[in-house]
Amino acid sequence: AYKQVKIGSSGINAEYGVEPTIVTGLPHDSDLVMRETFAPILYIVPCEGFEDAVAINNEVSQGLSSSIFTTNPEYIFRWVGAGGADSGICNVNIPTNGAEIGGAFGGEKETGGGRESGSDAWKQYCRRATCTINYSKDLPLAQGIDFS
Repeated sequence: AYKQVKIGSSGINAEYGVEPTIVTGLPHDSDLVMRETFAPILYIVPCEGFEDAVAINNEVSQGLSSSIFTTNPEYIFRWVGAGGADSGICNVNIPTNGAEIGGAFGGEKETGGGRESGSDAWKQYCRRATCTINYSKDLPLAQGIDFS
């Protein structure tokens, strides 16, 4: 079957919105998987291994929060490293349903481009620049280079 709803088959509920739902049988690049639905839906997508899982995770255009569940230390450090999850919040063995109150909150790609809260909170109020002022009449070169 193209898709199978495993849990939550009654769809939209007037009182609660969308019931928590698990969906299987969708290709990794289907429209449903690629959209940010803001609903309690878990898509189970098979993969060929860690590298394939990271590639599938990163092919969406959003990047707020991603999770991996593993006990393999190599996968953990690769997931949170530069070649891992392309998201603002990288989780290991916990869901993506929130962030630590003291942690920087924000996403990558279409889900943001900055952080708020946490150790990066001050950056949203600043425009950082490197300023060099030369008060002499000479035009010095960087790092003291002299071409004479």
